[in-house]
Amino acid sequence: MARILVVDDDPQIRALLTQTLEREGYQVLAASDGAQGVRLFRENPADLIITDIIMPEMDGWEAIVELRKAFPDTRIIAISGGGMLGPSSYLVIAKRFGAERIFAKPLKKEELLQAVRELLGGV
Repeated sequence: MARILVVDDDPQIRALLTQTLEREGYQVLAASDGAQGVRLFRENPADLIITDIIMPEMDGWEAIVELRKAFPDTRIIAISGGGMLGPSSYLVIAKRFGAERIFAKPLKKEELLQAVRELLGGV
């Protein structure tokens, strides 16, 4: 069973993603910010990370960079509802930092699940 780490500071989004992914048969770990997500990943590596960008403590960009340095083969999906610049600007930067897929919130469930399946392949 593939393990997915969900990192988002919004408890409702975290719960929704966790529930959606568990229904698809994935094991899900959840973190409320980038720092907690990096710690959790180091303790219990996942096959895929889904991370928000705008978060307190450590944002998604910092988490992506740190995880890419330590774990270059990590598969990453970045999500964002935007901020002052809107989601597309934040997501373009996340892609440059190493996210394989990017999605603006609100998420389209089937598109996200398709990306998860593609990135996990045979895991």
